[in-house]
Amino acid sequence: MNTSIEITLMPLNDNYESIIKKFITSIRDSRFQILENPLSTQIYGAYEPMMEMLVEKINSIFSDCDGIVVNLKIVKGNRFDYKPDF
Repeated sequence: MNTSIEITLMPLNDNYESIIKKFITSIRDSRFQILENPLSTQIYGAYEPMMEMLVEKINSIFSDCDGIVVNLKIVKGNRFDYKPDF
């Protein structure tokens, strides 16, 4: 099952930029389609492998840092090529 996931990582400390960069860089190394913007990162691909990867990456960032908030939006279907028609 294809899935689209939007991730927003919000470290609640002064070193937030390096924490966010480290997290995004680790996700870039995955085999999934990725879009980045200043507010969030979107990844697209098969649901179970993406969730396994995210559990690993989130566990890692939680182990390294305190005060981390992660917001996920999960949509069934690959929305990578979405174009508004209005």
